[in-house]
Amino acid sequence: MTAYSNADATRDLRSTLDKAPAGAVNGEWFFITEQAGVSSLTGGYMYADGSHVAEGNHVLQKVREVVEKLAASPIKPFNKVIVHWTKSKIPLIRGRVTVDTLFDEAIVPRGPQDPIYEAASVARRAFWEKYGSVSDGFMAEQDDANVHNQTEWFGPHRRVLNIKCNTQLTLTTDGLSTPWAGIADQENGVGCELFMEFDASSTTSHQIDDWAHLLINLGDLVADGYQIAADVEKYGAILFCRLTDEYHPMTRIILSGDDRKIDNLPFGSVPLIRVTPIAESEIEHLDQSDEWASSAARYALSARRIHAPYGAK
Repeated sequence: MTAYSNADATRDLRSTLDKAPAGAVNGEWFFITEQAGVSSLTGGYMYADGSHVAEGNHVLQKVREVVEKLAASPIKPFNKVIVHWTKSKIPLIRGRVTVDTLFDEAIVPRGPQDPIYEAASVARRAFWEKYGSVSDGFMAEQDDANVHNQTEWFGPHRRVLNIKCNTQLTLTTDGLSTPWAGIADQENGVGCELFMEFDASSTTSHQIDDWAHLLINLGDLVADGYQIAADVEKYGAILFCRLTDEYHPMTRIILSGDDRKIDNLPFGSVPLIRVTPIAESEIEHLDQSDEWASSAARYALSARRIHAPYGAK
């Protein structure tokens, strides 16, 4: 089989790219091959002042066809293709076309065994060991991890740690701040971890299991597109969601800030977010019409003498 080269791609694209909209003087298209199940093709024609031409979408399909031929060719591996066209200044002369194939390691998705995941886990455990004895066991739900090692938290860790210090028991999510699995974004997951505090002397093992399951479920909600860390920082405290009847008399969950941050994660530090279950009676007579019912949430925490350091902005 004859290899399909960049020169072949340039030849095949030239006639298509030369059918540019009126006024276009150059054009550039960027194709990123499939990364974690997603590929992308962007770009278009531009005017002399650098602004984009609204027309010319017919080129996208042709570029995609050429990239598919390059990918099937055994010349060299790549994950990015850049196509550039410049209009000829001489009438009736074809424009200049270049096709560059690159291998950019920065966009290669993290594999299931990437050591960055364990580094995040170690950093979190080291943080919590400063505040008490961390149980060697933890509640974990990982059955739904996909081939990229993503759970519903988009990383391999979807679990809850148990930390005890004297009469205080802390339960915390352990995995929301693990860097994304299967993609290359340099972010500590959703950028936070949730925690709850209890009186260890009056909390049964059954209750601990129930609250740990709740933290797993809250983590799912936080990971599902919410910018929770930013909202908590903005409003100080937010009325996040309702509880099922099994948690009665507690009916609502408040999320609020904490003075502490977990440091030494792969991409910096992340804030802790306190989870506080409350009864309906604690807020039923308060105005809840503002964003996230934050005024009512802050009032309820104040009545419990819980400090929310971020404050409303």
